[in-house]
Amino acid sequence: MRIAMCASEVVPFAKTGGLADVAGALPLALEKLKHEVIIIMPKYKAVSVQGVEATIGKNIKVYFIDNNKYFSRPGLYGEKTGDYPDNLERFSFFCKKALDLMKKIKFQPDIIHCHDWQTSLVPVYLKSLYKADKFYKKTRTVITIHNIGYQGLFKKDEFPKTGLDWSFFSIDGLEFFDRVNILKGGLVFSDVINTVSPTYSKEILDAKQGFGLEGILSKKRDRLFGILNGLDYELWDPAQDKYLAKKYSAQKLDGKAQNKEALQKECKLPLKKDIPLFGFVGRLAEQKGFDLIDAAMERMCQLDMQFVILGTGDLKYHTMLEKIAAKYPGFISVNLKFDDPFAHRIYAGCDVFMMPSRYEPCGLGQLISFKYGTPVIAHKTGGLADTVTDYNPLEDSGSGFVFDSYTREGFLESMLRAILSYQNKKKWVALMRRDMKLDFSWGESARKYAELYKSASGLK
Repeated sequence: MRIAMCASEVVPFAKTGGLADVAGALPLALEKLKHEVIIIMPKYKAVSVQGVEATIGKNIKVYFIDNNKYFSRPGLYGEKTGDYPDNLERFSFFCKKALDLMKKIKFQPDIIHCHDWQTSLVPVYLKSLYKADKFYKKTRTVITIHNIGYQGLFKKDEFPKTGLDWSFFSIDGLEFFDRVNILKGGLVFSDVINTVSPTYSKEILDAKQGFGLEGILSKKRDRLFGILNGLDYELWDPAQDKYLAKKYSAQKLDGKAQNKEALQKECKLPLKKDIPLFGFVGRLAEQKGFDLIDAAMERMCQLDMQFVILGTGDLKYHTMLEKIAAKYPGFISVNLKFDDPFAHRIYAGCDVFMMPSRYEPCGLGQLISFKYGTPVIAHKTGGLADTVTDYNPLEDSGSGFVFDSYTREGFLESMLRAILSYQNKKKWVALMRRDMKLDFSWGESARKYAELYKSASGLK
């Protein structure tokens, strides 16, 4: 099949989150299945490529939509002060130019795979501005929701910037409580919808996690699917990772202890072998469970453990962490930044990785942690529910420490279980090895996407 991947960020060119990982890795896996794939993304200031084309994999062409007015900026979507005020203009322009580009290069796609709200106008334009265009007569669209909490909401008076007729600003179109909702448009006009894990595809049908779009999704539930994200094991493998103090594998685990010691030194934590070192990498936001971490922090400081945090986010959590670091020196290392090499060292050097997310569409942190022999504490939600199984020391089964109840008590109980389990070194090593052998590679996920594309291409 001929597949055009439209995404607002793609590894290795530009990244703010997991969307970029998917948009960069899935095409490579599809190419191995003999599909013809191109990628279209904006030419941001961060993109170091000369010109407007690049190649990844064996022969996947990456086309960059270039416009200095819209994309030559420090950030992808905004900066510390907030989102760019002209984001609707920027991504309306991108979606139109992406469709024009495919015609220009004569790439007639069977499927256009769109990701999140930034590309959601592509299916809208196909069924409005390009409706009579024979070039796209047989083209079908798939839209992936990476996080339904981000919808591309704008004021009603900005609607003309889309280039659409006002008839599309309706309850059956892009209108959402008298505002413009770009993701809603994508969901209404796309042929197939999918999310990044099976459980999340069910959770967003409920008002608690549907963020106001559960009604539309329920109407299209026969065209709503969930496919778990994969992990690029060429990027994430402790046996090959250049950022680690010592490479290691499930067969040769001694390097894990050396990485822990190196991380403790780097973070200026006491060199203690016999207590577990917990890690967190990600956004410091309520969605990621930071309200639980905040509520439990004073109690955590009394436990026999250490804690390394890497990430940025809400100011209130920055302030809380800085106060805790000052109050309990030697307990916690707070690193309020994004640092990819350091993230690799945290996954490798920690004994336990924390993902107490309120909701989690898929999550890559737990998949990386498994590969690095670092069991996970996880709330049973979304992709975490699909990937992390609760540890049972009596049966020597499970991959992490799961809590069902999203409460301070539920979270702390899972931490206490992890600390207690860590004391039994023989069983802990067995748990680590079991996690490292889990396979969440892109191959299986790509095959499921290929099946999804095939079913979409047969739709009218």
